[in-house]
Amino acid sequence: MTSVEDLSGSWELHGDGVAVPATVPGSVHTDLLRQGRIPDPFLDDNELAVAWVGRADWTYQRDVAWHGPEHERIDLVFEGLDTVARVDLNGTTLGETRNMHRTYRFDVTSLVGAGPQPLSVHFTSAYTEAERVKSLVGPRANAYPEPFQFIRKMACSFGWDWGPTLVTAGIWRPVRLEGWSTARLAAVRPLCTYAENAGKLDLTCEIERTQDRALRAQILLDGREITSLDLDTDAVRATLDIPGVTPWNPRGYGEPALYTLTVVLLDGDRELDRWERRTGFRSVEIDRSPDDAGTRFVIHVNGEPVFAKGVNWIPDDIFPSRMTRERYELRLREAANAGVNLIRVWGGGIYEDRAFYEVCDELGLLVWQDFLFACACYPEEEPLHSEVVAEARDNVTRLSPHPSLITWNGNNENLWLHGAMSWPDDLSWGEKYYLSVLPEIVAELDPSRPYQAGSPWSGSWEHEPNDPDHQTFHSWEVWNRQDYLHYRDSTPRFVAEFGWQAPPAWRTLRDAISDEPMLPDSPGVLHHQKAEDGNGKLARGLAPHFAAPESTEAWHYLTQLNQVRAVRTGVEHWRSHWPHTAGTIVWQLNDLWPVTSWAAIDGAGRYKPLYFALREMYADRALTIQRRDGGLVVAVLNDHAEPWTGPLRIERRDTAGRLVYSIIEKVEVAPRSVALIPVPNGDLLVACLDDQRALWFEAEEFADPGLTVTAEQVPGGLDVTVHATGLARDVLLQPDRVHPGAVVDKGFVTLLPGESTTLHVRAPAELDPGSVKDPWVLTDLASVLRSGSAE
Repeated sequence: MTSVEDLSGSWELHGDGVAVPATVPGSVHTDLLRQGRIPDPFLDDNELAVAWVGRADWTYQRDVAWHGPEHERIDLVFEGLDTVARVDLNGTTLGETRNMHRTYRFDVTSLVGAGPQPLSVHFTSAYTEAERVKSLVGPRANAYPEPFQFIRKMACSFGWDWGPTLVTAGIWRPVRLEGWSTARLAAVRPLCTYAENAGKLDLTCEIERTQDRALRAQILLDGREITSLDLDTDAVRATLDIPGVTPWNPRGYGEPALYTLTVVLLDGDRELDRWERRTGFRSVEIDRSPDDAGTRFVIHVNGEPVFAKGVNWIPDDIFPSRMTRERYELRLREAANAGVNLIRVWGGGIYEDRAFYEVCDELGLLVWQDFLFACACYPEEEPLHSEVVAEARDNVTRLSPHPSLITWNGNNENLWLHGAMSWPDDLSWGEKYYLSVLPEIVAELDPSRPYQAGSPWSGSWEHEPNDPDHQTFHSWEVWNRQDYLHYRDSTPRFVAEFGWQAPPAWRTLRDAISDEPMLPDSPGVLHHQKAEDGNGKLARGLAPHFAAPESTEAWHYLTQLNQVRAVRTGVEHWRSHWPHTAGTIVWQLNDLWPVTSWAAIDGAGRYKPLYFALREMYADRALTIQRRDGGLVVAVLNDHAEPWTGPLRIERRDTAGRLVYSIIEKVEVAPRSVALIPVPNGDLLVACLDDQRALWFEAEEFADPGLTVTAEQVPGGLDVTVHATGLARDVLLQPDRVHPGAVVDKGFVTLLPGESTTLHVRAPAELDPGSVKDPWVLTDLASVLRSGSAE
């Protein structure tokens, strides 16, 4: 039986005149930070003060010994080395690495024994390697002034328009000694599909041997043997029908049923090795057929079309070794609780840890996985080509058990930007990867999942890659150059990226920035704004809707409100066009440090108001009022397996919110469909069906809403009740202004005259009810616009 000795834990780190204790998995930055050798790079402009770390060479050291049972073979296994490393054991070089995204295995049988042997992992700066490769293959264009396309490493560690430049190095995933005899399971690749009320398992097992013996593999599902395979060669493939299983379904479409699949490698009755994962059976297709409007892009799971209510995912920490299963589960449950059913793992980050995909499996979250290419021309020559192939084969195999993974995507924006930014094509730039190498690997190793060449991509060079009428589309003219109302100008087939910026929660911003006074354009605030002319775009985005804010607090409130209004405008417009528009993937769910960005959850894990708005606009049943053909309609959005029937109440109110008249219309909306109900124009329209409500403001008046606020102490926090005598637009309670650990259950709330709402504030400490009356804890749009400060 395979034996393992974990080598995670205590190591030593040496480099640039520094010698400190180190923790593996980890990184140089986290080790230096833990020992107080560098300042926190998340604070002020400390990012610049620690830039030297990424340009230095480093060595991790510890003694190792094999204390397990005697085996014919002892391997040293690294699940992740970041990035350019030489591995030495007792003075012997085992090998060199050039790829953060691969696993490495070295035979150390003759080098490791019962006594301790020195193990060293020498890391060369990623900058040194990138410049070396650049000198070999020549320069290539990219969207950022860093050489990330010359090295197989997390691209955004070199900085992005929402991230710091913190170029890491280290043993970033677990490391172990592994002892085995006779044979081991080198790879297991289960492709589980579902059709005609039965599951199908397409199973490939690859074997590494020390002896040529007749072996077999016992295959079990939930502990029950379903077959036994004779292993006459080093690779065997079997296709098995699995009757009686329940299909895995995405959120809102049924149970995400999972089964434990076990492969036991046997020599006679002696167990040599064991592989075990939770998996599920489902079929996945993407309808990319032509129609009169262009080319569809509709995800089908188990034969049923799914409207994708998605978010883009970036690494949740600039130092990904700090991620834990608990943190993955927290963030992914937050996505699910916001109504999300699809997570796109963006191509400038990493192939996430196994825990990420396991949690998505359990929650029924669909995963769209980019291969790791983003916003650049990538050389197709050696030494990169073979690394790309090895990396793709490694990760396609590693992620194959996960039913949540539904599509492989070749790259982020490279096919589009190559033409849009007039990047030269006299040198290789990555097209071969996306249109040949990667689809061939997926076709060989994972034909159960559809492959797409890129995002955006129109399907062929017959159309411009970012053509809204053909397949996937990224909407960035809005935000970069246009007001968010222009989202309504088009109906793309599938919106894979769009978004609007806002600063993080107030406490997150204040904790990261020591500027006094802290202003929208003070040095620390600008340092934590990485987008090109980001603050200028925020200001230009406010201008069509509000006067320039008079204080930092008003700027913070209004830019957060504008983010919510912008994203709501896009999602509700496009969702009302289902199935013509078959999905939206908001940029972005999360942040990896405290920054002004497009995220719904900020870098400290606090919810921006956008998070609560996502929960409303991605609800299975929702209402929205839209302009169609010169008039207004109520779009009744029913993404539910049952019809939605009932009395739709439509109210016309004046600008002060007073009722003018109301009508009731009986509606019956079929499952997974949208109904459009014409309504008259008016200054303020209100549509209500069951517990759902939609508002439409043709003209806006910001009179005093006459708010009264009462706060009651309850176990764990406060219940804050807000009553309005007038129209109260966009009431917001910011819980982090009461206590750094406080949370609330709602974002912006609009109250009609006479209405009340209760906001539930919870915190890890007792809260003073009077604190809700402190400046800017609770305010509303009229108060902000009247004075620029809370009243």
